[in-house]
Amino acid sequence: MAVYRCYSEKRPGFDVEAHGLFDSLHNLLEIEALTGVRYLCRYDVEGVDEAVYERAKHIVFSEPMADVCYDEAFPLPEGPHAVLAVEPLPGQFDQRADSCAQCIQMMTGGERPTVRCATVYVLEGALTAEQLDKIRHHLINSVES
Repeated sequence: MAVYRCYSEKRPGFDVEAHGLFDSLHNLLEIEALTGVRYLCRYDVEGVDEAVYERAKHIVFSEPMADVCYDEAFPLPEGPHAVLAVEPLPGQFDQRADSCAQCIQMMTGGERPTVRCATVYVLEGALTAEQLDKIRHHLINSVES
């Protein structure tokens, strides 16, 4: 079976978490070079066929009215940017992945698929290595992810 990957991102107006994170990084950490933040959820699913994946993409992994769902890749900004992906360490329980797997199992009435999730941050602006380290330290709990 194939492994399918998609990214889900809140549409403008629904992207409250991205705006809150931008405010925290820009104002609290005083990273003035940061000009924008995008917050995406990455989903990898294995153990389903393509038809089930296509249905789950718009029912389980995203909400069509509030999210944009990208297959395999998402558009990056033109200017300077950095991309940071954060996922749970092996052995850590991932509530989001478990919930997605349960939903797909209920949707199909079959076996529970394997789902892995990660949070992807697109940090816009000409950030220095020191600023990126500061952001990483703020976003990543090294015990869990």
